[in-house]
Amino acid sequence: MKYTKKHQIAMKECSDGTKKCHPEKLREDLTKFWMMAHTCGPQFVIGRSATCTASGAFCLLAAVTLAEAMLRSYFMTRSLKFCIGESEYKWSTTLVLVTQIIAVVAGTIAPAFRWFTAIKFRCPKKATKVSKFKPQFKVERYWIEWMVEWKECPLELRMWGHHSKKLTHDAKNVTLDLCIQMQCGIVVVSKLVRLVSIFFMHGVLICYLYCKGLTRLFKCHYGVTNDDSGSESKPFSKLHLSRFVLHLEGEEELVDVMVESNCDATDKWFLMGKKKPPKNLIQLLEKSKSLKEFKGVLEFDSDKVPSLDAEEPPNCWALPVVTLASIAVALPGIDHLQIKQLIRSVNEGLMYVRIVEKNLNSTAELDNIRKAAEISWLGIELYHRWLDVDLRKMALHAKSPEKVMEELSDNAQKWYWEFRKKDIHGCLREDPSSWPVKVLASNSMYRICKTIFMDYEARDYDSSERLFERLCAMIADIFGACFTNLTRVIPMQCHNSAIEEREESVRSAIVLLGKSEKILEILSQQPLSSLNLEQLARIDDWRSLHKQNLSTVGSATAFISSELYVSIE
Repeated sequence: MKYTKKHQIAMKECSDGTKKCHPEKLREDLTKFWMMAHTCGPQFVIGRSATCTASGAFCLLAAVTLAEAMLRSYFMTRSLKFCIGESEYKWSTTLVLVTQIIAVVAGTIAPAFRWFTAIKFRCPKKATKVSKFKPQFKVERYWIEWMVEWKECPLELRMWGHHSKKLTHDAKNVTLDLCIQMQCGIVVVSKLVRLVSIFFMHGVLICYLYCKGLTRLFKCHYGVTNDDSGSESKPFSKLHLSRFVLHLEGEEELVDVMVESNCDATDKWFLMGKKKPPKNLIQLLEKSKSLKEFKGVLEFDSDKVPSLDAEEPPNCWALPVVTLASIAVALPGIDHLQIKQLIRSVNEGLMYVRIVEKNLNSTAELDNIRKAAEISWLGIELYHRWLDVDLRKMALHAKSPEKVMEELSDNAQKWYWEFRKKDIHGCLREDPSSWPVKVLASNSMYRICKTIFMDYEARDYDSSERLFERLCAMIADIFGACFTNLTRVIPMQCHNSAIEEREESVRSAIVLLGKSEKILEILSQQPLSSLNLEQLARIDDWRSLHKQNLSTVGSATAFISSELYVSIE
């Protein structure tokens, strides 16, 4: 319940999507989600509880006792005589001892780590605070809440007499009272063990914190710190983050400690993603001169080119990119390194396209089309083959780009007609989005080849390199238009209701933001004030909107021209 309320507050404070969201604003939003997900995580909640701290202390005490006994048996052999003579078990006693040691060590690591973490949270940071520290042995309500509720609820048992019913309820209440007292006793003893642990570990932790501070000062003095850490200039305050800490009753004094220990965690994951950027994809986006207008989204497919069938299937972001890359690979006279660079760029870009489509276009209508793109790209990436066509072999034997586009469109038609002849069940009569994946890939190849061929004749490209650059620009435009959704998709990665998956989902969102920071910077120059969220999500909506804008501009230009003509007359 607390998580839901705080999550709603965080969502309201996030970007409403009507404006571009800066990466720093996204980092602040993700830090809020991380603070909520981490502080309510089952492992973290249990680890800082009194009973878990006590169990860790007892495990550590058992391990220390075993170690002390082992040392005494080896170094004080005369004073320790457990038995006289040799054991009948001989070498097996050593094996049993080693097995027990391994079991104790393995079973102590996790509890001891939780014990140390809990003590570090509860321990005062400065020696002056020790006198002000007052142990609290109050048993919080959540320890006994369900037993109190069970005690107040009637038993759903059918009994014959009033006396037997009263006797049963009295026995239930006495039993639950005993359980409540035992629970309270266990909690009080656990808190006492925690207090003793704090007393013994306080000096050690103070020394640890001072050494850590001296190390940090040393690094700052000699310029060893990382400039990209981002911790020196936080865009948000710790007081602001404390509102999103989920804590139990009696943990109010730990809120600031939790914020201080976890506010830098997002920097760690952000830097992890920032160190692994999609370099090839970024180079492709930076080289594109038409990226600011996203012209390639409209120009890769023309309405003047008819579909292979009466109906036209919808488009996803991935399929036109894969088709354009196939044509680029098949062009003659292109350097192998350029082809390799393009394939790497497209491969990196498709990873982000999948994330966008998974969150925004997860409808069943586009599942088959995305599958067609995935199957086509697998052949291109691994074998340089589109369906059964060897693209590199075509590039070696083709004399001109026109021949390549003609051959690819002919192969696409061939695939379509071969399937139509075998289409006994009438698959093509169904919804176009349900067509077989090879038919969808063939239809996309046919339309795009014909469109590029028309553009090729109109612009009179003088070489394959010019056409290759044009295809790369179209791919970059489609990628850029798709990536404008990243500012919306990245926070959506945090909307995971499963409590055991919240931390991992927020962590992956932060890493994704680090990887895509440069992409968002490149796209931040593009004004998108006329587009709403739904129009950004699908490529077909992008295309229809651009067509409307072009028709509006065209009609306005015609109106102005007519006004000028009348004034001249």
